[in-house]
Amino acid sequence: MADGYRGRNGERSISELVKDLSNHSSELARKEVELAKAEMAVKAKRLGIGGGAFGVAGVIGLFALGALTATLILALATAVPAWLAALIVTAAYGAVAGVAALLGKRKVDEGTPAVPERAIDTTKEDVEYIKRSAKEART
Repeated sequence: MADGYRGRNGERSISELVKDLSNHSSELARKEVELAKAEMAVKAKRLGIGGGAFGVAGVIGLFALGALTATLILALATAVPAWLAALIVTAAYGAVAGVAALLGKRKVDEGTPAVPERAIDTTKEDVEYIKRSAKEART
């Protein structure tokens, strides 16, 4: 800034420095937002690919579970009638599903309500602190 006021020894004035600081801060904030957007786009793409892979894994896992079920029924059918073997495998799956449902319900209950309670509390504390500080500064 050759046309701005220069103090002794060619130093820039405080108003020039403050103006530059403001301009640089705004530019930095814009660039940070651009960086965040680019980073989130990359992460969203990766999450999409990962979600698709989990979907494929789930379908293949379901097929494997069907094959395992058939294997268990055929293995038990060597010792008991086939209908009883199928009933035993079905009851075992039902028991496992029931236990999983109870565990899932417990975890869902622990996670509700789905609001960030601690973050809200600390934000309220921050607002109160700022209000107190502003009042004290005025007096």
